[in-house]
Amino acid sequence: MDRGLTRAGAAPTPDHDETRRGSIQGLLAYAVWGLFPLYFAALKPAGAWEILAHRILWTLLLCAAILLVRRDLAWMRQLWQRPRLGLGVTAAALLIAVNWVVYVAAVLGGHTTEAALGYFLNPLVTVALGVFVLKERLRPLQWVAVGIGAAAFVFLSVAAGSPPVIAITLALSFGLYGLVKKKVGVSLQAMHSLTAETAVLAPIAAVMLVVLTLRGETTFTTEGAVHTTLLVAAGAATAAPLLLFAGAARRVPLVTIGLLQFITPVLQLLCGVLLLHEHMTPSRWVGFGIVWVALAVLTVDSLRHLPRRAPTPVAVPS
Repeated sequence: MDRGLTRAGAAPTPDHDETRRGSIQGLLAYAVWGLFPLYFAALKPAGAWEILAHRILWTLLLCAAILLVRRDLAWMRQLWQRPRLGLGVTAAALLIAVNWVVYVAAVLGGHTTEAALGYFLNPLVTVALGVFVLKERLRPLQWVAVGIGAAAFVFLSVAAGSPPVIAITLALSFGLYGLVKKKVGVSLQAMHSLTAETAVLAPIAAVMLVVLTLRGETTFTTEGAVHTTLLVAAGAATAAPLLLFAGAARRVPLVTIGLLQFITPVLQLLCGVLLLHEHMTPSRWVGFGIVWVALAVLTVDSLRHLPRRAPTPVAVPS
């Protein structure tokens, strides 16, 4: 995997340096995403809709400023010249908005651990979408992993008395987001894609803020300078890990990215249990354990098929 390794004492090759840089970028990206529960919890008493609106608007402003400084605007013609791309961006924007608001609402409502479950389930949902929507063929171990994941879903539903709605919504919304991006094609760089998607959502976000303000439910100017700064920083918090991930994806093998992705839900789970003091029932731990078995099977299958560069589902919590 790492052709840049040389004999002891030899200087690292450019390939090795690039791989190491990409690994660090990927590690940082998934670590930031994993610590998001602490960030969103610090935004209380702002509600999920207010946080979503600020996240969209400040991300758009940050991206637009960067693109203006770089004079990187020519790519926008694609959106006018290719209607299919524009529709794909719109669909992706709506799906990621659902993912964002459900995730923030889960954290604010004390359901961080269930949100973490959603990102553990995401690779399995991605594989299932590949089969049922893209008509891809699975290898035997992939079928085993999907079957174990389905068993975990049934167990958690029975144990809790209802399906894990938050987890399924997060996994499905992000799985469908990835599917839309795949169908549209990788036509936009990470910065361009984020700018376009937040631009689609910006009018909705602006209306939400106006409605919340008229109802007296905004906290932007009422909770002190630190709170205001944290809301403004939502733009940088959204853009930074995505750009780090884009750098990692160019520099390291897909399987490495696939393994790094599990950092995020693990950190989310730890944040929820250890720092936000959420209660995990024994049955919930068992359900998580079943999911981890499924992910282990999926990972083993990916490692076994390295020469064929089999696609590894990659979760990118935005």
